[in-house]
Amino acid sequence: MTRFPDQPTQRVAPPIVYVTEKTRWEYKQVVRSLSENKFPSEEELNRLGKDGWELVTILNSSGFLYLYFKRPKD
Repeated sequence: MTRFPDQPTQRVAPPIVYVTEKTRWEYKQVVRSLSENKFPSEEELNRLGKDGWELVTILNSSGFLYLYFKRPKD
């Protein structure tokens, strides 16, 4: 490794984060038929976001679109 004279010789340690409580999640599944072309609208997705839902994954299977959301459980 080439060192430059003006570089510090000390390494910076990454911060350490201690988690005392495990996050509990609740999940929501939204299913849409691909044959009917009924995809979630931007308004529907924004409403879910305002309610605290975060899109985790999307699955396309057997002619249906499955959207999975999660949010911290109260």
